[in-house]
Amino acid sequence: MTGPVQWSHALPPALSHAELMLFQHLVETETGIHLSAAKNALVANRLSRRLRELGLGSFAAYHAYVTTRGNEAEKVRMLDSLCTHETSFFREPRHFELLRDHILPEWAAAGAKAQRPRSIRVWSAGCSTGEEPYSLAMTLLEAFPRGSGWNLEIVATDLSTWAVQRAEQGLWSQERARTIPPLLLRKYMLKGVRSQEGLMTAGPELRSVMRFDRANLHVPATWPGGTFDLIFCRNVLIYFGTEARVRVIQGLLQRLPTTGYFFLGHAESLIGITAAARSVSANVYTPRPGPATPSRE
Repeated sequence: MTGPVQWSHALPPALSHAELMLFQHLVETETGIHLSAAKNALVANRLSRRLRELGLGSFAAYHAYVTTRGNEAEKVRMLDSLCTHETSFFREPRHFELLRDHILPEWAAAGAKAQRPRSIRVWSAGCSTGEEPYSLAMTLLEAFPRGSGWNLEIVATDLSTWAVQRAEQGLWSQERARTIPPLLLRKYMLKGVRSQEGLMTAGPELRSVMRFDRANLHVPATWPGGTFDLIFCRNVLIYFGTEARVRVIQGLLQRLPTTGYFFLGHAESLIGITAAARSVSANVYTPRPGPATPSRE
């Protein structure tokens, strides 16, 4: 009987082009994310540890392992390891300024006149470790504090189970606080003491409006149900193949009323993808009636 492969900690096996292609196909099929040839070193680095832990001698063997029936949990773990988790509180601050200074005051005025429901539902699609949805929670709670008569719900999802768990935990190094406005930091975050010294955690007011779940944007059946007033899907779709990106964007826009807003990352745009939304600010769109045809704006 052949035992686990023993290989040097310092010398992981090389990832061949053929093996990279196996993972490219698997990841794009499962998630819509396209791994370019430039990701060879990243893929090798992030998967090497599991090869070592499982005693496998090649990336092809690991691919066979994760695609074997009964190993679905390992496939999810593999996808988790290949996800990018770069994020920060109030990243791309002009988006939060647009909410604070324009969108939320307009909704507050409309709600006061009974021209819209006194409720706001938000989806942070690709929430990573939670900095984005908690930033949204602080922004909304400043405009509609508890006792205001407004119902707030922020649904935060990510492909990575690890990221969703971290986000739901709501615990970060205090170094992450540098991009949180001081007033909001004092009002909504708690400073860790004793065993949690050097950490900060989301306070109960933030947690009261949050809901977390795993969702695969490539598989609409996993999406949270219902419609949303705001969808933030920033710096996620840049990793998708073209066809998958178009499908996801069209599906997300269908979850917004014509009064809703769709936020993309600074390097993303709907130009050439759809005419079903109009631009209201840089990388911010609102749906409009009409066929989802390619935009030439």
